[in-house]
Amino acid sequence: MRTLVQRVSQASVSVDGAQIGKCDAGLLILVCAMAGDTPEQTAKMASKISKLRIFKDDAGRMNRSLVDIGGAALVVSQFTLAADTRSGNRPGFSTAARPEEGRALYEKFAADLADLGVPVETGEFGADMAVNLTNDGPVTIWLDDAK
Repeated sequence: MRTLVQRVSQASVSVDGAQIGKCDAGLLILVCAMAGDTPEQTAKMASKISKLRIFKDDAGRMNRSLVDIGGAALVVSQFTLAADTRSGNRPGFSTAARPEEGRALYEKFAADLADLGVPVETGEFGADMAVNLTNDGPVTIWLDDAK
């Protein structure tokens, strides 16, 4: 499973001009299920992200987690995180999970994160989405679960 985690002061996602998900202070999490990923990996990734100490403490150091600050998450599927650009100029996406598997793992990841006490809103799997965010910091972290 691959994720791109962005600390945000706000984020939203829209489909066909209608907002379908949002969060205030917290994380925008772009998620890509990779071929061979398992439900156990979604739970592990959700736990890792919920505990990442990337929010400022009273001294201004990154010492607090999403759970510590009572923050929310906007979880958006993004299969293009599987892009393979090693050959030519057109990315290949063959390492991404097949759509039906990807949807199930994406939905399970969002549910796993919610089960950890994080308020979660989501995008729409497979839709053409417009994502709006204010990156706080900026803080952007790539997490790739090695199988």
